[in-house]
Amino acid sequence: MIDEGQRDPDIVSVADVALFEEPLSAPWYSVFTSNSVVIAYNPDTAGGERLADAGTKRWYEPMVDGDVNIGRTDPDQDPLGYRALFMLELASRYYDDASNLREQILQQDQIYPETSLISQFETGSIDAAIAYRNMAVERDYEYIELPDQINLSNPQYTENWYSTTSYTLPNGQEIHGGLISYGSTIRHMSDAAVSVFDIHTTGSYLEEHGFLLRDQFLSYTGDVPQSVRQVTDQSSETQSRLGGPDKELSSTVSDITVLV
Repeated sequence: MIDEGQRDPDIVSVADVALFEEPLSAPWYSVFTSNSVVIAYNPDTAGGERLADAGTKRWYEPMVDGDVNIGRTDPDQDPLGYRALFMLELASRYYDDASNLREQILQQDQIYPETSLISQFETGSIDAAIAYRNMAVERDYEYIELPDQINLSNPQYTENWYSTTSYTLPNGQEIHGGLISYGSTIRHMSDAAVSVFDIHTTGSYLEEHGFLLRDQFLSYTGDVPQSVRQVTDQSSETQSRLGGPDKELSSTVSDITVLV
């Protein structure tokens, strides 16, 4: 919607920094946090029980057997959707007795918009969802932690492992697997926008809500305004990591759009 001119927010945050290259073409952005892919499951359903019994080493077996109703998001619309595909492709290589998990597990009727995915999960209409860790943590879902080799969370596997997966979007853009990296930029500069950006990208709420903080964050790409660097560097040095309730977000900022 932003690249089509339907929305004009002051600050834009995305769940995949590749979107800042195309279609958003941001002159600069920060990378401020990470995440991991997990399998959230409902322990009160039969399929959820099977997943819990299979555990972190055999979670894919009840999925392949068709014993689990799975939900996921659309890879053509949502970074989580294509990251689910990357995870399954990597899992097919990682586990000795697993092959072609994408073909064996995935079906078109498993796809939901994120809000519908959550409601389907919470009502027990599906047994499990391929989700982000923060989605499970902040909603107190039961979930299976996946190995770093397949969960897209560990920088050491980015170049020679995660990046060997890819997905082509309907517009022809090819997305390669990589570390899950959340990015943010300011499109309309003002003191209020810089203040909100500082809280948004350095706040302690990130870890509390299940995001993963890495030593390399906060990092920047492009021609970053000096005023932004000064404010965020000061926050990082003092380790303020302020959460939302500790500072009031300015009402003069028109919008913060998070594309996930």
